[in-house]
Amino acid sequence: MQSNLKLKGLLVITLLPALLLYSFFVIIPIFWSSYYGFFEWSGLGDATYIGLQNYIDVMQSPVFWRSLKNNLIIVAASVFGQVPIALALALMLRKSNWFQIFVRSAVFLPMVISTVVVGLIWGYIYDPEIGVINTVLRAVGLESWTKAWLADPSVNMYAVAVPIIWNYIGPYLIIFIAAIQNIPSEMEEAAMIDGASGWKKLIYIILPNMWTTIKVAVVLCISGSLKAFDQVFVMTGGGPAESTEILATYMYNNTFLVYRYGYGSAVSTMIILLSLILIGISQVLMKRKNEG
Repeated sequence: MQSNLKLKGLLVITLLPALLLYSFFVIIPIFWSSYYGFFEWSGLGDATYIGLQNYIDVMQSPVFWRSLKNNLIIVAASVFGQVPIALALALMLRKSNWFQIFVRSAVFLPMVISTVVVGLIWGYIYDPEIGVINTVLRAVGLESWTKAWLADPSVNMYAVAVPIIWNYIGPYLIIFIAAIQNIPSEMEEAAMIDGASGWKKLIYIILPNMWTTIKVAVVLCISGSLKAFDQVFVMTGGGPAESTEILATYMYNNTFLVYRYGYGSAVSTMIILLSLILIGISQVLMKRKNEG
């Protein structure tokens, strides 16, 4: 009993510095930002208390709802793009020969590159005149398919989502490979003896043992997608005509371009609340799926 208490005390002491730093740099600023959402403030001078008016204005803004819709496109593209692709690659690359190690490194490489650089690279790829996509389409006789990929409102959000998917497959690949390698080999051997192989082994052995890891990956994917900023800002800045505006760029533009710090704080609070709601919904759905 005493040894357990000592162990718990040691864990608390060990984690306390990290918890204090996390609280100081993350938790407190979140509440502080929510507090500023109740004020009309330009960043200079005195702030005027206006109650819930900023939050009401956010809810009544058509640009906010357009930004939310665009963000949901990125969330859907990330969850149904990054996670399945990373899982499929992990299943193919879980062995450790030189080729698999090379492919793992190649897939993880975009994560090492700055997101600003990724945005610039894909901006050139999508360029309507010198971009790789339109150049290839013209070369194969499909000039009618060429577009101004980042300027056409019918496709620009999907074009923006592609580099975000590409950029963040790597971390999920590493997580899934680690999860697969932690599955006891005895379980796979027993399954093979019982005649389970291929899809059966995947459905009845691998996926059930990875389900917790997949749920964590979905949480990370949703939270990361809702705070996406760098690549969209570099590629489009939220334009043209706010057609690629997402919540983070909407918050940035209102806070730092028109100096509505209170309004921007209200938007950032809404981003946190929406993240919690979407994460909660995803976890409930995945729990039901697992129980089913």
